[in-house]
Amino acid sequence: MRAVLEAEIVTLDPYFTTAYITRTFGFMVYDTLFAPDAKGLFKPQMVDTWSVSDDRLIWRFTLRDGLRFHDGTPVRATDCVVSLKRWAARSALGGRLMDVAAALDAVDDRTFVLTLREPYGLVLDTLGTTSSPTPFIMPARLAATPPTTQLTEVMGSGPFVYDRAAHITGDHMLLRKYPGYRPRPEPADFLAGGKVVKVDALDIRVIPDGATAVGALGAGEIDLMQYAPFDLIEQIERNKNLAVMNFTGPHRFTGHYRINMAAKPFDDPAIRRVLLRLVDQREVLDGFGLDPRFSQTCDAFFICGSPYETHVGAELLRDPSVAAARAALKATAYKGEPVIVMAANDLEAARVSSTILADRLKQAGFTVDLQVMDWAALLARRTKKTGWSVFGIHALGLDLSSPLTNSAINFTCKDAASSGFMCDTRMVGLFDRFAREPDPDKRRDIAGEIQSIVYGEGLVVPFGQFAQPAAYRTSLTGLIPSAIPLFWNVEKP
Repeated sequence: MRAVLEAEIVTLDPYFTTAYITRTFGFMVYDTLFAPDAKGLFKPQMVDTWSVSDDRLIWRFTLRDGLRFHDGTPVRATDCVVSLKRWAARSALGGRLMDVAAALDAVDDRTFVLTLREPYGLVLDTLGTTSSPTPFIMPARLAATPPTTQLTEVMGSGPFVYDRAAHITGDHMLLRKYPGYRPRPEPADFLAGGKVVKVDALDIRVIPDGATAVGALGAGEIDLMQYAPFDLIEQIERNKNLAVMNFTGPHRFTGHYRINMAAKPFDDPAIRRVLLRLVDQREVLDGFGLDPRFSQTCDAFFICGSPYETHVGAELLRDPSVAAARAALKATAYKGEPVIVMAANDLEAARVSSTILADRLKQAGFTVDLQVMDWAALLARRTKKTGWSVFGIHALGLDLSSPLTNSAINFTCKDAASSGFMCDTRMVGLFDRFAREPDPDKRRDIAGEIQSIVYGEGLVVPFGQFAQPAAYRTSLTGLIPSAIPLFWNVEKP
């Protein structure tokens, strides 16, 4: 099977980057202890059985029999322990679990025990998270490498084997079916269930230009492309040999505006709240040129279609209008300071969303300076407290659907630059309560409290959810609907 993914796979150490493309590589080559099904329920994957003590402090996990790494060596409990420790050093979610852990030890080749100092509500959610970096399991000899050192050897136990000799940078990567992989007996269900590989190899081609990739798809030179260009979807659907795969809920992207709270004028929450009245999500989404079936407006900060969907505190987002925003702005202390809007010219959704916002800000009475740059320059600029005010960005709902994985908000008041220098100490305690709460309904209520602060302070302004559909040849069968491209269960004639 031949596929074109969102970008070339460059970083092969699955803990070393949060890049989605490395996560995709990880799910092919490595395996996880737990995994979510299509309903978001976490099911055992490498784990056979697990138990928790009555006081919810001692968690015991036993691995499935027959798990082997690609070099033929057995997967042992100590591999899991050392892997989780290295991963947790790079993951905010994993680090939070380790902060409440008293011990994590292997007791024999197939069993390891996590002992907590206090009950923690998200043990399985953490071990099975899709958030990047993801807790993939690797041999202890590799996982013992300092987390600040990038691994050069790839050794997983997943359904595909990385063929280093066949990897030609800038051209293609080959992942071969691993004959020693033992799938779970249950049917495949998103990332849960049996990962049964039905092709001999996955040939991942590098074709940076979307139109060229669509041409290759139509000619049968490739079988699937992860992201169909928005402006070519109609052309793809006219070809009887091709189809597009829509996505819903957490498998859609969620867009929002990141605001610089360290500089005027948006150091004032009253001025930030004006944006909540100003942004018309449907206008922004339509600006992408997408058919409405691929997008939806949503005022839930932890996204619509997720377990933590809530509409608490979202009143200001409803019925947006320039007139309402203009009146609200006049009631603030705004003195005409320039609003520097950054627009990334090499990311379509980011460019369109920022350009539309700049126009709306002008109409509402702001002094606007629209500055166009590439994404790399934008990322560098946003680390500074001056020189920018706001920009559009988007990420997968899978990563934004939980308060503990949503990158738009600052979890600790320490990593302030990545979230626009946001720091609201009220949320730090709420994050801790959320993590410790075992009841999903109560966790949703806590998510609502966090959302009320986010919108009440004008910390983040969402501009809607949208899918960038995959495109594939209709001869393929068994494709799993997933924004993370998955290649087990797929058959090609």
